Amino acid sequence: MIIGVPREIKDHETRVGLVPSGVSELVEHGHRVLVEAGAGAGSTISDQEYQVAGAEIVASAREVWQRAELVVKVKEPQPAEYDFLRPGLVLFTYLHLAPLPDLTERLIASGVTAIAYETIRERDGSLPLLTPMSEVAGRMAVQIGAKYLEAPNGGRGILLGGVPGVPPANVLILGGGVVGHNAAKVALGMGARVTVVDKNLNRLRQIDDIFNGEVNTLASSIWTIRESIRHADLVIGAVLIPGAAAPKLVRRDMLGPMKKGAVMVDVSIDQGGCFETSRPTTHTDPIFFVDEVLHYCVANMPAAVPHTSTYALTNATFPYLRALADKGVIQACQDDPAIAEGVNVFHGEITHPGVAESQGRPWRPLSELW
Repeated sequence: MIIGVPREIKDHETRVGLVPSGVSELVEHGHRVLVEAGAGAGSTISDQEYQVAGAEIVASAREVWQRAELVVKVKEPQPAEYDFLRPGLVLFTYLHLAPLPDLTERLIASGVTAIAYETIRERDGSLPLLTPMSEVAGRMAVQIGAKYLEAPNGGRGILLGGVPGVPPANVLILGGGVVGHNAAKVALGMGARVTVVDKNLNRLRQIDDIFNGEVNTLASSIWTIRESIRHADLVIGAVLIPGAAAPKLVRRDMLGPMKKGAVMVDVSIDQGGCFETSRPTTHTDPIFFVDEVLHYCVANMPAAVPHTSTYALTNATFPYLRALADKGVIQACQDDPAIAEGVNVFHGEITHPGVAESQGRPWRPLSELW
């Protein structure tokens, strides 16, 4: 199979979908790998390293997309890439389609097979290709929040960990999954007072055990969130429903009683955001204010640390990529239900119920289409 690795073009997206070690293994398996010139530069991977591993360096994105049978990326296709989509092409990347009806329509119309990292689910319920970036984003959310709490950046002028005689900041984390757990770990390590809200009581018990009771835990409800947010200096949205739009846990009217200059970081923004006032921002223009509350809603947060993120991501994605290349989509899906769950669009049909329900579209089980 011919595997293509284009350079990412989303704002400040400097991760890359495949590293040289992956190229080498694919070539050993008899595949050809095309890498767009400069694709790895943002992750400190040179074209020469790809060549040594056996890749062919290609001058343009158009050539990569046209020649490849399987394109592996990091982020969803951007409008400038829509015309590259075509029948028979396999696309393997983060898609986060729930809030992107235009992209969904283009994938359906093009006849492409679109496999989303974020909906590949193993038998134990884990999301192995979302986990590494959730770990990065959860840890980054606290760093970012601490930065924007500084007065020159628009915040309240609060040091997250406080100092002797001055209390630390209050950090409220909505969601106790991978993002929330990693955010709590970093916030607690920086000396903040941390509260995690989740609807899953067993998860709250786990968090209480993991942090030896040093993190406050609250059962989620509208009242709990409304009361907790009034006291928060930093709020981190860390809610996920795989494939579907994130629920709006923080309503517009909850912002009025909040502290002026408080910071809200919406890690759920890839799936539409869990704050009613959220809208996607970019690394170039990352923040905005609503009722004097600072919002940070960058949809590709881990791209700010691309070297770490690229290697963490490709460690997880490569076994699935190799299976797709070696076996083809149908056989790979039949052999591994986790990959089948990753297929969001197949031959003009939506095949993931979360995507369909979020957009009010019909869907068909993948097993009915091959």
